[in-house]
This record gives sequence, C-alpha cells and structure tokens, in this order.
Amino acid sequence: MEITWYGLSCFRLTERGLATVVTDPYDHRVAGYEALKLRADIVTVSHDAPGHNFTSAVKGYSHLITGPGEFEIGNVFVTGIQTNGHSKTSTTDPRNTLYVFEYEGVNVAHLGDLSRVPTQTEIEALGNVHVALVPVGGGGGLNAAKAAEVVSMLEPGIVIPMHYATPKSALNFAPLNKFIKEMGLDSVEAQPSLKVTVSSIPEETRVVVLTYEH
Repeated sequence: MEITWYGLSCFRLTERGLATVVTDPYDHRVAGYEALKLRADIVTVSHDAPGHNFTSAVKGYSHLITGPGEFEIGNVFVTGIQTNGHSKTSTTDPRNTLYVFEYEGVNVAHLGDLSRVPTQTEIEALGNVHVALVPVGGGGGLNAAKAAEVVSMLEPGIVIPMHYATPKSALNFAPLNKFIKEMGLDSVEAQPSLKVTVSSIPEETRVVVLTYEH
C-alpha cells in the first residue's frame, strides 16, 4: 500500500484493487496549504474542526466515517476508537476518533487530534499497529514529548509524524525537529510517499518523514 501526506492530518492510503482512504481533509483557507483535489472511496474525520472535517474537498467517496465503530469497505477494515479527553464524562475536551485501517495485513493507525497519552486499555484496543500517523506539533494534538511517549507504547514499525509546523501551515504548531530530537535522532530525510508491505515493516521503530503533496 502507499501512504501520501497532504499536510496537517490529511493522508491518502491506496492499494491496487482495494478502497482508497482519505483522512481528515482540511479547509485550505484555515490550514494554509493548497486546496485539496482528492478522490477516495472512504473519508474519515477524527473530529469536528475545519482543519479536519472539510469533506467537500474529496470527490467520489461512498463512505464517510466520523466516529467509532467497525467497518469493512472495499476489502479494507476500518476500526474507529473514540477518545474524549481525560475522562468519559468530560464534555469540554473535543471528541476525537482514532482509526486503524487494515490493508492486506498492514495496520495503519491514524491518531487524529489525540491530545493526551492513551491508557494501556486504549492502546490494546488499537491492536498490533505497523504504521502510526502521529500528531507531534501541539496545538490541539500531542506535543513532541507526549508523541514520543505514545510511540513507545504503540511500538509500531514505522512512525509518520503529522500536525506540525511547515512553511505552508497557517496554524500555530511546534516544528518537527522537536519530535525528531525526542525520538533520539539528529535528522530524517523527507520522502514524497511511503510504500508499505507486511514484509517491509522494520523490527525496530523507524521514523519516516513525508513531504506534503500540492
């Protein structure tokens, strides 16, 4: 499967013969990036904010998922798990949904605008995560230190950071290098997209930085 990043928390997941997913499409007038021109079969929204729920930017989709549940669409399995701030009764923290997408045995977890370190129970509910798409730049999502803590709990083969400051971003986030340092690295060379198969997932967690597509 191939993972492409469009900035903020928006990714496209594609695999020949399977459903295409777009996560958290943004309103470019809020996000600062170019206007999205994407097609997909499935659109997922982690939470109700213009940087994450601008579904009209995606054409052709037949399924819109905005909350928890289990779905099988076009041979892709999607699991949505809700996180609500620090307690189940909290009404002030915005609702956030984490999604796990299974593409032929490769499990990709999109953590949405996760703002706190999950409990061990929530981590276990995600199952075996091969690729984690993790917010690292603060704002409404995890900061660099918390993101690194979540990565150590999830133990994915690959981590792709998202939701951080870039030259295009109009939102106030911390830069990527804070997270890179938290992960004990000096720098990571960015690449345009990532192709993943079950056999290509590394044993030790590896950070992959993607350039955002225009």
